[in-house]
Parts: sequence; structure tokens; C-alpha cells
Amino acid sequence: MKNNTNTKLILLHPYIQKQGNSNRLWLLAFMSLFTLAFLLTIVYTSGLYAYSSTSTTTTTTIPAATITATNTAAPQLPTTVINTLLHYASKSNDTFKMPYADIKPISDALRKCSTPCNFLIFGLTHETLLWKALNNNGRTVYIDENRYYAAYMEEKHPEIDAYDVQYTTKVKETKELIAVAKEQIRNECRPVQNLLFSECKLGINDLPNHVYEVEWDVILVDGPRGGWPDAPGRVMPIFTSGVLARSKKGGNGKTHVFVHDIGGTEVRVAGNEFLCRENLVEATETMGHYVLERMDESSFQFCGNRTTSSSSAAKKSSASSSSASS
Repeated sequence: MKNNTNTKLILLHPYIQKQGNSNRLWLLAFMSLFTLAFLLTIVYTSGLYAYSSTSTTTTTTIPAATITATNTAAPQLPTTVINTLLHYASKSNDTFKMPYADIKPISDALRKCSTPCNFLIFGLTHETLLWKALNNNGRTVYIDENRYYAAYMEEKHPEIDAYDVQYTTKVKETKELIAVAKEQIRNECRPVQNLLFSECKLGINDLPNHVYEVEWDVILVDGPRGGWPDAPGRVMPIFTSGVLARSKKGGNGKTHVFVHDIGGTEVRVAGNEFLCRENLVEATETMGHYVLERMDESSFQFCGNRTTSSSSAAKKSSASSSSASS
């Protein structure tokens, strides 16, 4: 018999066995972590989907009528709060404050709005924050001649929506300006028009476009400055208010226009010319309250009683001539 000299003895060192076990343990740990992460991802994603579905279902099940009512409702301030605001605003020590008799009619007009009220104000004054508070949940826009003060008020009170405008008129030019407007009453200075495209010298046409698209329910003219010949006066805002009110398309067709400091000559003359005496419903020594109705686009007279007055005068003149001839 031959001895097999090629026979080899292989011994496994204990270190090699330990290393294999270690690798398997690491592999097992890695697979466990991966499985756990995968399960957590599935659970989290399912939770988000369930939450999203619930939210979507809740939103889409709200009746359309309820949504409409929510958007159009105009929650009013409690009467006690309104009265308190009016009281303290009129009792302020500010020299330029409005008296209670002037503030109260404006507050009443705002409360009569059945939907959120659109309130346009010419002039940033002592009552600026009061108007914003009284027109709760409504749209309140301020127009002022001083761009720096308008920017300051917006920065100090972010809830204020103010724009500046450059007035090109002077108090001493009031009669000439009105005469020119009357000559152009069938062209650029019509009582019903979109002022954004108007070339009438008394029309304010450099405001943001959306200002001309709003159906204003209440307008207050409390600016710009007046009282001396070279002051801008209030002819432009009075004319503009008259056109905006008569060009109104929506709502109940009526606009309350308040003019402060109506005792001034140019303010009174402009008010009579473009807001009209027949529309004056109440007045104090310093405040005039007009209620204007929308007009047809074919109308070319600001005041309706002028034609009647002219006709009456013509009839009287004709009657007097007939009597004289007989």
C-alpha cells in the first residue's frame, strides 16, 4: 500500500468563525433597521393621506350658501363700542377734530350698509383710525395730498390703505375751473364716466385702477387743505365724488357723500355745482351730507332741478311778455 502524501489537514481558526458571525450580526442589524424605517414610512404616509382626505371632505361638504353668507356678512360693532369710539374721538384735545354732530351721521351711514361697506376718504386726519374701526370688516381707502404722510401712516398702521394724489387746482381758481367743467360737461367732464380715462381738469385720474372699479357706498371729503388763495382746495375731490357716485353700477344705487368744512366759499360753491342742493339731506355748520343716486350714461347734467328751474323761468318770462303785450 502506498501512503497518500498529498493528504492535507485544514484547520479552522476560531478567529475566522468569529468574524463570520460578526458579519452576519451586522447584516441582520442593517436589515432590521431598514425594515423598521420602511414600516415607519408607510405608517407616516398613511397618516398624512388620511388627514388630507378628512380635511378635503370637510371643506367640500360645506354648503355653498354658507360660504356665500360668510363672505358677504358684515358683522357690526356693538352699539356700546361705537358710542364709546364716537365719544372719545369727539372729546379729544386735538384742535382739528370733528365734533360729535359731524361724526355721528357718518357712523350712521356706515351702519346702514347691508354688505361690507366701501368707504372712500379724501384726507388723512385726526379721525383716520376712527373711520377704519367704524367700518368694521369693510373696505376703507384714504386719499391724501402728502405722499410722505401717507407712507408714514401705512408704516405705523399697516391696516391703513392710503394713496397720495397730486392736486393741480388752487382755491383762487375755483370759479374759472367750474366754468371750464360746465363747458366740457358733454365731453371730458361728464357726470357719468370712468375717470381713469378722463382728461377733465377737475377729475382725479391718477389713482390705482382698482379704486375706480369699486362701488363706493360712503365718501368723505375732508381734504386737501383750503383756506387761502393758493391752497389746492376741495373742488377736485368734490367733482370726483359726484362722478363716482353717479357712475355707480352695483349695490342699491345710492352713495352718501359727506363734505367737511362746507362753510368755505369754494367748498360750498363746488358742492352746489357737482353734488347739488336737492341732494343735501342734512347739514351742520361744518358738514354737508348728500345722498346721490346713479345716473344713466346719457345724462349730461349734475343737478336735475336746473332744467326745471330754467323751464319755469322761461315760462314766467313768456307769461310776463304776453301780459305786457296785451
